[in-house]
Amino acid sequence: MGTLLRNLRALVSLLTLGIFSSAGAVEADGGIVQRRAPVVAPAPATAEIVDRYTDARPWVAIIIDDLGNRPEDRLAALLPGPVACSFLPHTPHAVELAQLAARNGKEVLLHQPMQASGQNRQGPGALRLTMDRASFRDTINNNLASLPHVSGVNNHMGSLLTSHSQAMGWLMEELRRYPSMFFIDSRTTSSTVASRVASKFQIPSSSRDIFLDNRTDPESLLAQFNHLIKVARAQGSAIAIGHPYPETMAFLRTHLADLERQGISLQPVSEVIRLRKPALRTAWHQVASDQLRPKTPQRIQ
Repeated sequence: MGTLLRNLRALVSLLTLGIFSSAGAVEADGGIVQRRAPVVAPAPATAEIVDRYTDARPWVAIIIDDLGNRPEDRLAALLPGPVACSFLPHTPHAVELAQLAARNGKEVLLHQPMQASGQNRQGPGALRLTMDRASFRDTINNNLASLPHVSGVNNHMGSLLTSHSQAMGWLMEELRRYPSMFFIDSRTTSSTVASRVASKFQIPSSSRDIFLDNRTDPESLLAQFNHLIKVARAQGSAIAIGHPYPETMAFLRTHLADLERQGISLQPVSEVIRLRKPALRTAWHQVASDQLRPKTPQRIQ
């Protein structure tokens, strides 16, 4: 009885301090689905975590996407630092290389194919406007289930789909079934509504600022890398997307260390999202994110 009373007092104390995140239940497909599990933010384990959000340096996150088709894509998983790796679903090397990326401490994303405005081939697992809701839902869930260690999603192509609110709503409704899942809008069109809809559905999200390698000659890569630094300094953080081109991989192996020398902090994508949206530091999941990235996405039924 004494233990029960102590536990109840501790619970009341935590609620009073506002440590618990807001969470609730929503109706979806005829059932009740937990939106986001309540989590208690523990005391930071190290001084580094305590100071993470008071770090005055600009932050940069880099995503390498279009991964999974070639064994050479492993070079992205071997880059130094927390460079995120985003894998196309159902590709020959996605599972193996996602496991390698996770072992090397990198965030793993699903590079979700989406319908483009042109006639581009999106590949397997694509989301299209012609799909009914059930097919749309099954496709995104099958794609997430196919990839180990996934903690986020960014769009592959999608200039048509990301400009449609209903389709983005269907996507975000599925993503909120997975605690801790975030979304990055690759911004393949200026008409995108993806980030706005993600916020409506309480999905941690942000948008790409820079493409590193639309051109892969050394001068263009250096110019975009310097532009990334300039944007980070101007707005406090920047998110870049690159691709597993041999030129990009060689450039990043050489130049990633330049970020630190120029006073820029390379961070996981999820940490940049938290920096940009401070409320997520407790409401999304715990501040010590290195301990919280799930090995496999667990869908809440």
